[in-house]
Amino acid sequence: MSAMSAMSAVPQEMPAEASPGRMPALYLSHGAPPLADDPLWPGQLAAWSAGLPRPKSILMVSAHWEEAPLALGAVETVPLVYDFWGFPEHYYRVRYAAPGAPELAASVRKLLHAPGIPVQDIPDRGLDHGAYVPLVEMYPDADIPVLQVSLPTLDPVRLMDLGRKLAPLRDEGVLIVGSGFFTHNLAALRHTGGGVPSWSSEFDDWGRRALEARDWDALLDFLDKAPAGRYAHPRTEHFAPLFVTMGAAEAGGGLDAQKSVTSVIDGFWMGMAKRSVQFG
Repeated sequence: MSAMSAMSAVPQEMPAEASPGRMPALYLSHGAPPLADDPLWPGQLAAWSAGLPRPKSILMVSAHWEEAPLALGAVETVPLVYDFWGFPEHYYRVRYAAPGAPELAASVRKLLHAPGIPVQDIPDRGLDHGAYVPLVEMYPDADIPVLQVSLPTLDPVRLMDLGRKLAPLRDEGVLIVGSGFFTHNLAALRHTGGGVPSWSSEFDDWGRRALEARDWDALLDFLDKAPAGRYAHPRTEHFAPLFVTMGAAEAGGGLDAQKSVTSVIDGFWMGMAKRSVQFG
């Protein structure tokens, strides 16, 4: 898999560059392995990363790793986790040998060190597809250190608090990325045929408006506030990384009021909303 040549397919609106010394925080819809074969999406991801300050390192929180207490993955280069089944063989031959990030791991431990907040290490746990599939398109040279940490809970409030604790990393040149999917109900898609189902488009439109209005309370209560919330996310792990990103975007006690909250990528892929957002 490699970044596709559709570099001319730029996002609809590129956000303003982050403040000097402070990285933005991202939530992206990561796609399955066939993302690399899409005629548009890889170019959108590549254009997005090209417009960002170059990160010193990347902290990934993926929908595909739930582990409590919070776990730190490998801090040296280890094999990827091919956590999918039934795809053609060439998707299992993808490599992404990014450097490990032991310094970032040490910073995460320090920020999370507190009584009752244990942090564990799983040194042989490589990047899963929620992490490496978008990174292959965004940083194809695999020359930026990457650390993946687990989702220790699916509780939006607790995840936002986790993001707040990690927020100082942004001032150290760390790009914090929550990787999920803005709508995600694979079982329902199998029964709706082609096109975009109404539950996906309605949830996506609601989420866009909530983000534009900075209605964080509504987003935290998305299962009950959003139309088709429980249908768009029958299990919430693909929306959960958004709350880590939102927490990480906080500064001085409130979400960066003077910074943009921009939907950099929108549209749908196989019926699911691929909305991807930059804070700051």
